[in-house]
This record gives sequence, structure tokens and C-alpha cells, in this order.
Amino acid sequence: MTLRRQIATAVAAISVLVAVAVGLLVHQAMIRQHVDQARSSALTALTSALTDYGRNLPSPGAAVDDPALPARLHDLAAGGRQGTVLATDQQGESMWAAGPVQDGVLSVRVDFTQDRRAIADLDRIILITVIAAVFTTVLAGVLVADRISRRLRTAATAARGIAAGGTDTRIGELVDGKDEVADLAAAVDLMSRTLHRRLEDEQRFTADVAHELRTPLTGLVTAAELLPPGRPTQLVQNRVQALRALVEDLLEVSRLDADVESPDLSAVPLERAVRRTVALTGLDVSIGITSDQEVRTDLRRLDRILGNLLLNAHRHGAGPVELHVDGRRITVRDHGPGYPEDLLDHGPQRFRTNAPERGRGHGLGLTIATGHTRVIGATLTFTNHPAGGALATLTLPPD
Repeated sequence: MTLRRQIATAVAAISVLVAVAVGLLVHQAMIRQHVDQARSSALTALTSALTDYGRNLPSPGAAVDDPALPARLHDLAAGGRQGTVLATDQQGESMWAAGPVQDGVLSVRVDFTQDRRAIADLDRIILITVIAAVFTTVLAGVLVADRISRRLRTAATAARGIAAGGTDTRIGELVDGKDEVADLAAAVDLMSRTLHRRLEDEQRFTADVAHELRTPLTGLVTAAELLPPGRPTQLVQNRVQALRALVEDLLEVSRLDADVESPDLSAVPLERAVRRTVALTGLDVSIGITSDQEVRTDLRRLDRILGNLLLNAHRHGAGPVELHVDGRRITVRDHGPGYPEDLLDHGPQRFRTNAPERGRGHGLGLTIATGHTRVIGATLTFTNHPAGGALATLTLPPD
């Protein structure tokens, strides 16, 4: 149940309980008032009738040993006491008063029909008032709950945008007021600003490190090429090339993080593009084609995405590595231990390979693939195949 429904339900329940309780109290009070008035009138009439009886004067409405007198009141009066009782007979509802006299029991009767009708009219008024009060209260509760819920949904939408990478989003601009919801929005904005600043610092640090390393690395590459041939020289050159590739990856990550990249789109047959990418990698890959389709995409970035996925599959997974094309969907699967849970839950993270069983590395390959995927407007998901192995799925956008 949503917060709006919870508040509306609570307000409705409380309104109904309060309205019913007040209505019952008013109802009982009015019944007691009318009964007391009728009893007082009956006793007054009985006193007058007893006085007339003692003077041997006729008393209208009074009778001795009236057969319609309720038995319990007759017995009470026959025992020498006066009393009243509210009873219903063929003539309707009446208030009886009776007292002892020399010849038997003297009684008077006061009609209670008008009082009962007045009570019924009051009950209808109470019912209408209760319904109106409940409706008004519930409507007010729904409006208040809807405002709170709408503001919270606005904050939640903005928070999801921040989680998706839009750290420049501010909730306080969307949520008005000075209550707890506004305090929550201010706290989230503070968190967003802090997160945005830290991400900028991290991106700036990555770019600065890569640029600072580029100059000495160029000299190191040149020096390595001047070494005399031999096994030690080959080892040094291999390490230098690995360091050079790392620096280039860092530069590429910094450009992707800065969101300054734009795609160079062109129409290409997907099967031909995929086979070209596999040939460029020089890796052992099994290619399967279900249906080919011409797509409009950035061929260089597509090469980079698929190349990194295939390299990751060979480096951290196990053969055979399979690449399958089905329309606009491309899957890359290996038969290794699969992606670790942390990657499946949070996506690729730089400088983390997430699991020892998937080998060592700096974790930039999948990060770069994800960045280029975002640039060309595609989607890249990481799952584990039910039969085992890691499965990456690239879905290209429609034209």
C-alpha cells in the first residue's frame, strides 16, 4: 500500500470512529433528555391526578386500574409506591406514571410518539452530519496525503536520477515547503553535491595522472626500443607496452567521464562489422548469426566495445568464446566461472576485477565498453548464462 493510501485509510478510519462515537453519544443524550422530559411530564400529571382524586374531582387522562397499564408498574403501585415506565402497546409508545389510591392503582399516560419521531429526525441529521464530516475529513486527508506523496515521488525520481549518474540534479528545486520532506530534499542535495564534487575530483585525478604519465612514458618507450636485442629487452618492452596501454585506457576513461564524446554515426551491416572486429582482435572466437541487420552506429566505438568484451572473455573467462548476432542484439559468452556478484549488482568498476577466479587486471576494459555504449545510445548488460559462463549482451538502438 502506498503512503498516500495509508494516510488516507488512517484518516478515514479515525474519522469514522470519531464520527460514530460522537453520533452515538449525541443519540444517547437526546434519548435520555426526551425520556426524562416525558417522565417528568407523566409524574406531574400523576401528582395532579392524585390531587383531583383526593378531592373527588374528575381528572382527564387518569384512570383507576387501567387494563392497559403495564403489569410491572401496576404491581409497583399496588405495593404502595409511585413509578414510571416507557412501554409500547396498540396505541403506540407511551410514558406511564402510576401511584396507589384507596380503590386501587391510579395511572396517567403521556404520549411518547412525538418524542420518538423527534429522536428519529435527530438520528437522520446525525447520520447526514457524520457522512458529511467523514467525507470532508477523508477528502482533506487525501489531498494532504497526495501532496506529501507527490513531493516524495518527486524526490525519489530525482534521487534515482542521481543514482543513474546525474549528480548535478537538485531535489530542493522541485520540492517546496519547510517541513520534513523539504529537510529530506536538502539532505539529499547535500549528498548529491558532495558526491558530484568527489566524482569530479576522481575524474580530474585520473586525467591528470594519465597526462602526467604520458611524457615520461614516451621517453621510456623510446629508450626501450634502443636496448640491444635479447630476452631481457623483450620483457622490458612488453611491460612498457602494457603500461602504455594502461595510460591510454586512463585517458579514454577520463574523456568518457567528462561526457565530451560524441558518436560518428554511419550505416553498416552488423554481421560485416562484427566479423571485422573479431578479425582485428585476432582472438579465437566462434561467430553465430541468427539474423543480420543494417544498423546506424559508430563503427570505431562498436569495435572498442566488442573488442573489450572479447578480450575480457579470453583473459578472465575460459574458452570457447562465442559471439552471436540476432538482429540488433549481440551476445558475448565465455565458459569460465562467470561474472562475480558484485559486478552483476553494481556494474563494472575501474581498478577492480571483483573476483580472483576471473584473473588479475585493472578493470578498465568493461568500464570503457560501458562508457562507449552510453555514447552510442546502446545498452550493455552483464549476466551469467544458466549453463555456466559469463554472458554480455549489447543491444543497439533503433535508427
